[in-house]
Amino acid sequence: MPRWTMIEAIRDALAIALRGDPRVLVFGEDVGKNGGVFRATDGLQAEFGESRVVDTPLAEKAIVGTAVGLAMAGMKPVAEIQFLGFAYEAMDQIAAQLARIRFRTQGRFTAPAVIRAPYGGGVRTPELHSDSLEALFAHTPGLVVVTPSRPYDAKGLLLSAIRSPDPVVFLEPIRLYRAFREEVPEDDYEVPLGRAFRREGSDVTLVAWGPTVPVAESAAAQAAAKGISCEVLDLRTLAPLDRSALQASVEKTGRAIVVHEAVQYAGLGAEIAASIMDLAFYHLQAPVLRVAGLDTPYPPASLEDAWLPSVTRVVRAIERAMEI
Repeated sequence: MPRWTMIEAIRDALAIALRGDPRVLVFGEDVGKNGGVFRATDGLQAEFGESRVVDTPLAEKAIVGTAVGLAMAGMKPVAEIQFLGFAYEAMDQIAAQLARIRFRTQGRFTAPAVIRAPYGGGVRTPELHSDSLEALFAHTPGLVVVTPSRPYDAKGLLLSAIRSPDPVVFLEPIRLYRAFREEVPEDDYEVPLGRAFRREGSDVTLVAWGPTVPVAESAAAQAAAKGISCEVLDLRTLAPLDRSALQASVEKTGRAIVVHEAVQYAGLGAEIAASIMDLAFYHLQAPVLRVAGLDTPYPPASLEDAWLPSVTRVVRAIERAMEI
Protein backbone atom coordinates (compact mmCIF):
# COMPACT_ATOMS: atom_id res chain seq x y z
CA MET A 1 0.00 0.00 0.00
CA PRO A 2 1.51 3.38 -0.96
CA ARG A 3 2.30 6.06 1.61
CA TRP A 4 0.89 9.31 0.29
CA THR A 5 0.68 12.92 1.32
CA MET A 6 -2.73 14.57 1.42
CA ILE A 7 -2.13 16.26 -1.94
CA GLU A 8 -1.35 12.89 -3.55
CA ALA A 9 -4.45 11.34 -2.00
CA ILE A 10 -6.64 14.16 -3.33
CA ARG A 11 -5.14 13.82 -6.81
CA ASP A 12 -5.82 10.08 -6.79
CA ALA A 13 -9.43 10.63 -5.72
CA LEU A 14 -9.95 13.06 -8.60
CA ALA A 15 -8.41 10.59 -11.06
CA ILE A 16 -10.64 7.74 -9.83
CA ALA A 17 -13.72 9.95 -10.12
CA LEU A 18 -12.81 11.07 -13.63
CA ARG A 19 -12.15 7.50 -14.79
CA GLY A 20 -15.28 6.08 -13.25
CA ASP A 21 -17.89 8.66 -14.26
CA PRO A 22 -17.92 10.57 -17.57
CA ARG A 23 -20.10 13.23 -15.94
CA VAL A 24 -17.24 14.35 -13.66
CA LEU A 25 -15.47 17.54 -14.73
CA VAL A 26 -12.61 19.32 -12.94
CA PHE A 27 -12.07 23.01 -13.53
CA GLY A 28 -10.60 26.13 -11.99
CA GLU A 29 -7.73 28.58 -12.23
CA ASP A 30 -4.52 26.83 -13.38
CA VAL A 31 -5.83 23.32 -12.67
CA GLY A 32 -5.04 22.03 -16.16
CA LYS A 33 -1.68 22.73 -17.77
CA ASN A 34 -0.01 23.83 -14.51
CA GLY A 35 -1.69 21.18 -12.35
CA GLY A 36 -2.97 23.66 -9.78
CA VAL A 37 -1.12 26.08 -7.52
CA PHE A 38 -0.39 23.20 -5.11
CA ARG A 39 -0.23 20.55 -7.88
CA ALA A 40 -3.37 18.79 -6.67
CA THR A 41 -4.45 18.27 -10.29
CA ASP A 42 -0.99 17.64 -11.73
CA GLY A 43 -1.15 15.30 -14.74
CA LEU A 44 -4.94 15.08 -14.87
CA GLN A 45 -5.36 17.19 -17.99
CA ALA A 46 -2.73 15.10 -19.80
CA GLU A 47 -4.66 11.93 -18.95
CA PHE A 48 -8.25 13.10 -19.40
CA GLY A 49 -7.96 15.94 -21.87
CA GLU A 50 -8.83 19.62 -21.94
CA SER A 51 -12.58 18.94 -22.10
CA ARG A 52 -12.58 17.14 -18.71
CA VAL A 53 -9.91 19.14 -16.82
CA VAL A 54 -10.44 22.76 -17.75
CA ASP A 55 -8.44 25.93 -17.09
CA THR A 56 -10.73 28.87 -16.36
CA PRO A 57 -10.28 32.65 -16.24
CA LEU A 58 -9.51 34.28 -12.88
CA ALA A 59 -13.20 34.74 -12.13
CA GLU A 60 -14.60 32.97 -9.09
CA LYS A 61 -18.16 34.05 -9.86
CA ALA A 62 -17.90 32.40 -13.28
CA ILE A 63 -16.28 29.25 -11.87
CA VAL A 64 -19.03 28.60 -9.32
CA GLY A 65 -21.79 29.82 -11.62
CA THR A 66 -20.62 27.34 -14.24
CA ALA A 67 -20.62 24.59 -11.61
CA VAL A 68 -24.22 25.40 -10.67
CA GLY A 69 -25.41 25.19 -14.28
CA LEU A 70 -23.49 22.00 -15.05
CA ALA A 71 -24.75 20.28 -11.90
CA MET A 72 -28.35 21.24 -12.63
CA ALA A 73 -27.90 19.76 -16.13
CA GLY A 74 -26.80 16.39 -14.71
CA MET A 75 -23.02 16.72 -14.71
CA LYS A 76 -20.79 16.26 -11.64
CA PRO A 77 -18.57 19.36 -11.56
CA VAL A 78 -15.60 19.64 -9.22
CA ALA A 79 -14.68 23.31 -9.16
CA GLU A 80 -11.59 24.70 -7.47
CA ILE A 81 -11.38 28.09 -5.75
CA GLN A 82 -7.64 28.66 -5.66
CA PHE A 83 -7.68 29.93 -2.04
CA LEU A 84 -10.73 29.99 0.22
CA GLY A 85 -10.40 33.74 0.83
CA PHE A 86 -11.25 34.27 -2.84
CA ALA A 87 -14.67 32.67 -2.23
CA TYR A 88 -15.98 36.09 -1.16
CA GLU A 89 -16.10 36.85 -4.89
CA ALA A 90 -18.52 33.96 -5.41
CA MET A 91 -20.67 34.02 -2.28
CA ASP A 92 -23.81 34.91 -4.22
CA GLN A 93 -23.32 31.89 -6.47
CA ILE A 94 -22.52 29.61 -3.52
CA ALA A 95 -25.04 30.76 -0.91
CA ALA A 96 -27.89 32.14 -3.01
CA GLN A 97 -27.77 29.69 -5.92
CA LEU A 98 -25.85 26.45 -5.28
CA ALA A 99 -27.22 25.97 -1.76
CA ARG A 100 -30.83 26.97 -2.55
CA ILE A 101 -31.65 25.34 -5.88
CA ARG A 102 -33.39 22.30 -4.39
CA PHE A 103 -35.36 24.42 -1.90
CA ARG A 104 -36.24 27.10 -4.46
CA THR A 105 -37.51 24.60 -7.03
CA GLN A 106 -39.29 22.41 -4.48
CA GLY A 107 -37.06 19.47 -5.40
CA ARG A 108 -37.38 19.71 -9.19
CA PHE A 109 -33.67 20.55 -9.49
CA THR A 110 -30.57 20.09 -7.41
CA ALA A 111 -26.95 21.03 -7.96
CA PRO A 112 -24.60 18.32 -6.62
CA ALA A 113 -21.37 20.20 -7.30
CA VAL A 114 -18.17 20.06 -5.25
CA ILE A 115 -16.31 23.29 -4.50
CA ARG A 116 -12.71 22.50 -3.50
CA ALA A 117 -10.63 25.18 -1.78
CA PRO A 118 -7.29 25.24 0.06
CA TYR A 119 -7.53 27.12 3.36
CA GLY A 120 -5.85 27.81 6.69
CA GLY A 121 -2.68 29.37 7.98
CA GLY A 122 0.78 28.49 9.09
CA VAL A 123 2.39 28.70 5.63
CA ARG A 124 3.19 32.44 5.38
CA THR A 125 0.77 33.30 2.60
CA PRO A 126 -0.28 36.84 1.59
CA GLU A 127 -3.56 38.49 2.60
CA LEU A 128 -6.80 36.57 1.83
CA HIS A 129 -4.89 33.32 1.28
CA SER A 130 -5.12 31.87 4.83
CA ASP A 131 -8.65 32.74 5.97
CA SER A 132 -10.71 30.01 7.64
CA LEU A 133 -14.26 30.76 6.53
CA GLU A 134 -15.92 27.43 7.32
CA ALA A 135 -18.55 29.07 9.55
CA LEU A 136 -19.91 31.04 6.57
CA PHE A 137 -20.65 27.84 4.68
CA ALA A 138 -21.81 25.81 7.68
CA HIS A 139 -24.27 28.63 8.37
CA THR A 140 -25.72 28.29 4.85
CA PRO A 141 -28.56 25.74 4.71
CA GLY A 142 -28.24 23.37 1.78
CA LEU A 143 -24.47 22.98 1.83
CA VAL A 144 -22.45 20.04 3.13
CA VAL A 145 -19.10 21.25 4.52
CA VAL A 146 -16.18 18.82 4.76
CA THR A 147 -12.55 19.14 5.81
CA PRO A 148 -10.04 16.28 6.18
CA SER A 149 -7.01 16.19 8.46
CA ARG A 150 -5.16 13.19 7.01
CA PRO A 151 -4.47 11.65 3.58
CA TYR A 152 -6.67 8.57 4.05
CA ASP A 153 -9.68 10.69 4.93
CA ALA A 154 -8.94 13.21 2.19
CA LYS A 155 -9.28 10.61 -0.54
CA GLY A 156 -12.32 8.84 0.90
CA LEU A 157 -14.17 12.03 1.82
CA LEU A 158 -13.55 13.61 -1.59
CA LEU A 159 -14.91 10.56 -3.40
CA SER A 160 -17.97 10.63 -1.14
CA ALA A 161 -18.39 14.35 -1.82
CA ILE A 162 -18.23 13.92 -5.60
CA ARG A 163 -20.87 11.17 -5.42
CA SER A 164 -23.11 12.99 -2.96
CA PRO A 165 -26.56 14.18 -4.14
CA ASP A 166 -25.91 17.44 -2.26
CA PRO A 167 -23.60 20.39 -3.00
CA VAL A 168 -20.39 20.04 -0.99
CA VAL A 169 -17.81 22.63 0.02
CA PHE A 170 -14.59 20.64 0.44
CA LEU A 171 -11.96 22.51 2.45
CA GLU A 172 -8.34 21.36 2.19
CA PRO A 173 -5.88 22.48 4.92
CA ILE A 174 -2.86 23.97 3.16
CA ARG A 175 -0.35 23.19 5.89
CA LEU A 176 -1.37 19.53 5.89
CA TYR A 177 -0.99 19.06 2.12
CA ARG A 178 2.56 17.71 2.51
CA ALA A 179 2.94 17.62 6.29
CA PHE A 180 3.17 13.82 6.56
CA ARG A 181 2.53 10.57 4.75
CA GLU A 182 0.34 7.62 5.65
CA GLU A 183 -0.87 4.44 4.01
CA VAL A 184 -3.70 5.09 1.55
CA PRO A 185 -5.34 2.28 -0.46
CA GLU A 186 -5.05 2.63 -4.22
CA ASP A 187 -8.55 1.16 -4.53
CA ASP A 188 -11.75 3.13 -4.78
CA TYR A 189 -13.22 3.67 -1.29
CA GLU A 190 -15.40 6.21 0.48
CA VAL A 191 -15.34 7.75 3.95
CA PRO A 192 -18.94 8.56 4.97
CA LEU A 193 -19.92 12.21 5.17
CA GLY A 194 -21.39 13.41 8.45
CA ARG A 195 -19.41 11.06 10.66
CA ALA A 196 -16.64 12.13 13.05
CA PHE A 197 -13.53 10.12 13.93
CA ARG A 198 -12.58 9.61 17.57
CA ARG A 199 -9.23 8.88 19.20
CA GLU A 200 -10.08 7.50 22.64
CA GLY A 201 -9.43 9.30 25.91
CA SER A 202 -11.15 9.67 29.29
CA ASP A 203 -10.67 13.10 30.89
CA VAL A 204 -11.19 15.83 28.27
CA THR A 205 -12.68 15.92 24.77
CA LEU A 206 -10.73 18.03 22.27
CA VAL A 207 -12.98 18.87 19.31
CA ALA A 208 -11.05 19.86 16.19
CA TRP A 209 -11.13 19.69 12.40
CA GLY A 210 -8.78 20.18 9.48
CA PRO A 211 -5.55 21.99 10.38
CA THR A 212 -6.17 22.00 14.14
CA VAL A 213 -6.41 18.23 14.48
CA PRO A 214 -2.60 17.78 14.65
CA VAL A 215 -2.49 20.67 17.14
CA ALA A 216 -5.05 18.91 19.33
CA GLU A 217 -3.20 15.60 19.02
CA SER A 218 0.12 17.20 20.05
CA ALA A 219 -1.58 18.89 22.99
CA ALA A 220 -3.12 15.56 23.98
CA ALA A 221 0.33 13.96 23.93
CA GLN A 222 1.72 16.69 26.21
CA ALA A 223 -1.25 16.39 28.55
CA ALA A 224 -0.74 12.62 28.72
CA ALA A 225 2.75 13.22 30.10
CA LYS A 226 1.02 15.07 32.95
CA GLY A 227 -1.42 12.24 33.57
CA ILE A 228 -4.39 13.75 31.68
CA SER A 229 -6.11 11.56 29.09
CA CYS A 230 -7.58 13.51 26.17
CA GLU A 231 -10.03 12.23 23.60
CA VAL A 232 -9.59 13.89 20.18
CA LEU A 233 -12.75 14.18 18.11
CA ASP A 234 -11.97 14.98 14.47
CA LEU A 235 -15.30 16.20 13.10
CA ARG A 236 -14.35 15.76 9.40
CA THR A 237 -17.81 17.01 8.37
CA LEU A 238 -18.84 20.40 9.78
CA ALA A 239 -22.32 20.47 8.27
CA PRO A 240 -24.12 18.31 9.10
CA LEU A 241 -22.46 17.96 12.49
CA ASP A 242 -22.05 14.48 13.96
CA ARG A 243 -24.01 15.33 17.10
CA SER A 244 -24.18 11.73 18.29
CA ALA A 245 -20.37 11.40 18.35
CA LEU A 246 -20.10 14.76 20.10
CA GLN A 247 -22.64 13.72 22.72
CA ALA A 248 -21.06 10.32 23.34
CA SER A 249 -17.60 11.77 23.78
CA VAL A 250 -18.56 14.57 26.16
CA GLU A 251 -20.82 12.30 28.20
CA LYS A 252 -17.78 10.08 28.72
CA THR A 253 -15.19 12.75 29.55
CA GLY A 254 -17.32 15.48 31.15
CA ARG A 255 -15.13 18.23 29.69
CA ALA A 256 -14.81 19.74 26.22
CA ILE A 257 -12.46 22.14 24.44
CA VAL A 258 -13.09 23.27 20.86
CA VAL A 259 -10.04 24.17 18.78
CA HIS A 260 -10.31 26.03 15.48
CA GLU A 261 -8.27 28.49 13.39
CA ALA A 262 -11.10 30.86 12.52
CA VAL A 263 -11.73 33.89 14.72
CA GLN A 264 -13.45 32.96 17.95
CA TYR A 265 -16.40 35.38 17.86
CA ALA A 266 -19.42 33.70 16.19
CA GLY A 267 -17.16 30.91 14.98
CA LEU A 268 -18.22 27.30 14.59
CA GLY A 269 -16.89 26.64 18.08
CA ALA A 270 -19.84 28.58 19.50
CA GLU A 271 -22.31 26.31 17.70
CA ILE A 272 -20.47 23.23 18.95
CA ALA A 273 -20.43 24.57 22.52
CA ALA A 274 -24.18 25.23 22.31
CA SER A 275 -24.74 21.72 20.94
CA ILE A 276 -22.80 20.26 23.86
CA MET A 277 -25.01 22.22 26.26
CA ASP A 278 -28.09 20.81 24.51
CA LEU A 279 -26.86 17.24 24.40
CA ALA A 280 -24.65 16.68 27.44
CA PHE A 281 -25.18 19.51 29.92
CA TYR A 282 -25.75 17.26 32.94
CA HIS A 283 -22.51 15.40 32.25
CA LEU A 284 -20.30 18.49 32.18
CA GLN A 285 -17.80 18.94 35.00
CA ALA A 286 -16.42 22.22 33.63
CA PRO A 287 -17.50 24.93 31.16
CA VAL A 288 -16.92 24.29 27.47
CA LEU A 289 -13.76 26.16 26.44
CA ARG A 290 -12.61 27.45 23.05
CA VAL A 291 -9.11 27.94 21.67
CA ALA A 292 -9.30 29.84 18.39
CA GLY A 293 -7.83 32.51 16.19
CA LEU A 294 -7.88 36.06 17.52
CA ASP A 295 -10.75 38.41 16.66
CA THR A 296 -8.85 40.32 13.97
CA PRO A 297 -8.30 39.87 10.24
CA TYR A 298 -5.69 37.23 9.50
CA PRO A 299 -2.33 38.89 10.31
CA PRO A 300 0.87 39.33 8.27
CA ALA A 301 3.17 36.31 8.08
CA SER A 302 5.44 37.63 10.83
CA LEU A 303 2.59 37.53 13.36
CA GLU A 304 0.66 34.42 12.38
CA ASP A 305 2.36 32.11 14.89
CA ALA A 306 1.06 34.32 17.71
CA TRP A 307 -2.40 34.51 16.12
CA LEU A 308 -3.03 30.82 15.41
CA PRO A 309 -4.13 28.33 18.10
CA SER A 310 -0.96 26.73 19.43
CA VAL A 311 -0.24 23.53 21.29
CA THR A 312 0.72 25.64 24.31
CA ARG A 313 -2.65 27.44 24.31
CA VAL A 314 -4.52 24.14 24.03
CA VAL A 315 -2.52 22.57 26.89
CA ARG A 316 -3.32 25.60 29.07
CA ALA A 317 -7.01 25.15 28.29
CA ILE A 318 -6.78 21.46 29.20
CA GLU A 319 -5.18 22.31 32.54
CA ARG A 320 -7.83 24.96 33.19
CA ALA A 321 -10.63 22.49 32.46
CA MET A 322 -9.12 19.94 34.82
CA GLU A 323 -8.70 22.50 37.62
CA ILE A 324 -12.36 23.50 37.71
